[in-house]
Amino acid sequence: MKTLLDLAVGETLEQPEWQAISQSMINQFAEATGDHQWIHLDVARCERESPFKTTIAHGFLTASFMPKAFAQVIAPNERIASMINYGIDKLRFLEPVKCNDAVRYQFKLVDVSDKPQGKLFKVEAKCLLKSTGNPALIGGFLMLAVLKP
Repeated sequence: MKTLLDLAVGETLEQPEWQAISQSMINQFAEATGDHQWIHLDVARCERESPFKTTIAHGFLTASFMPKAFAQVIAPNERIASMINYGIDKLRFLEPVKCNDAVRYQFKLVDVSDKPQGKLFKVEAKCLLKSTGNPALIGGFLMLAVLKP
């Protein structure tokens, strides 16, 4: 496994394991964020009224798995003091993540630039659905690697 500093622009990495999305995870995210829309929480109503016929994960719940997924494809590097979330470019939610489906991320390094604090990595990410193979979300994730002196 390569470290972040060893990656070349254009390289693609894929999370090895699927992450199952349970109703319990969705409920905990709703509790943490205060987003209690029925489409996420009300199983019976979703079966009756939702076009998906089941609850769906919050889009930002799906996006929040990105750091864990990235950590699974990149080896640690002793030259990096810390990694800082620097932002997200053009995040799009393309398909809902249905309860009990699973997701995994693919990453493509698209740019590396120098900053006073270290190196800024721009990674194009896709979160794929196990059920369809389609992307649930895409976005450009920015990560600042703060380098040790």
